[in-house]
Amino acid sequence: MSLKLILTKMLIKWMPTKLIVWVANIVLKGIAELINFSFDLDTRKVYVQVQLAGESDTIEVWLEDFAIIVEDGSYQFILQDAKSNKLWMENLLSRVVKKSWKIPVPPQMSSHMEFAAELLKVAPPEGHL
Repeated sequence: MSLKLILTKMLIKWMPTKLIVWVANIVLKGIAELINFSFDLDTRKVYVQVQLAGESDTIEVWLEDFAIIVEDGSYQFILQDAKSNKLWMENLLSRVVKKSWKIPVPPQMSSHMEFAAELLKVAPPEGHL
């Protein structure tokens, strides 16, 4: 594992949730409010709680076991499990889970994509190094 990868994982782990929520709410102003967020790169789990503008209920989404797969020089994103507290969101998520989605990579981003693929490569099964 490269030093760059180790440092990036540490920065992600140490990133304060309040900072992420604050920045996201600046970007989402007038559309939605990010209420809660958690991201664990080691276990590949994300939790997001959002309240859409004008709505009283929040939407909760749980994403698990995601990765970037490199095949024949192309990159694909895969998400193994996704759940929500809203039926309509569950239905949307069911259309994207367990499918590989090709990631278009402009030439100027190829080195960054290689790093992202290393960061999010498929995790080995538990009990393996």
